[in-house]
Amino acid sequence: MSGPSPDPYKILQVDPEAEEEVIVAAYRRLARKYHPDTATGTEALGRMQAINAAWELIGGPKRRAAYDRQRAIQEASSRSSAAGGSAAAGAREGGTGSSASDWDQPPGGQRPDPPPPRSAGVRPAPSGRPIEPETVSRDWTTGRSSVGGGYEPSMRTADGTGAAGDPPGNPSGSVMNFGRYSGWSLGEIARRDLEYLEWLDRMPIGRPYRDQIDEILREKGRRRSAAAETRDRRGLFRRR
Repeated sequence: MSGPSPDPYKILQVDPEAEEEVIVAAYRRLARKYHPDTATGTEALGRMQAINAAWELIGGPKRRAAYDRQRAIQEASSRSSAAGGSAAAGAREGGTGSSASDWDQPPGGQRPDPPPPRSAGVRPAPSGRPIEPETVSRDWTTGRSSVGGGYEPSMRTADGTGAAGDPPGNPSGSVMNFGRYSGWSLGEIARRDLEYLEWLDRMPIGRPYRDQIDEILREKGRRRSAAAETRDRRGLFRRR
């Protein structure tokens, strides 16, 4: 009998309530660490296979929502089974369960109502009343908001993924696959919102783009060149 399936959130080392950007960043970090080109040994290969399997389950909003719904159904079913097993064990130990003779010879001469017949998909509760199988609506949600996650108060608006709309054209540099400017290149973002690039440069999810962002900010005059900073530092000790 096989055990429970590994939890993809634990494999990627993220919280089930984490934002999409955090999951993407965690997957990339672990993939770089355990990729066969950079890591050796059978353990690294097994970890990489588990990381890819976890990404197949929760990588992307649609796949993640489907996995969360299925997990909620399984957890609800496990809780129901555990409750039924505890009640049955209590009846065996305490002698409170009903037997066939109880129905044939009821106390006081009054015959109680017989238990309802069992039917497929309906499990009788310990009280004798049927309990309908628990279902989850197709519109079920975890309650997580996809709006505003991870943004600092200094940012003008808390927009969701792709809220900036289609890119304006003439792309240059890497293309974002998350955040309000999803689908935009760094050059297109620079022409529209330099403050966003400055924010992204400070965030962990912006690490892969820091070299390009640094170059853009220096060209735009938002960051001084290394040579100018060195010259100013030397000027502090200049003889008068």
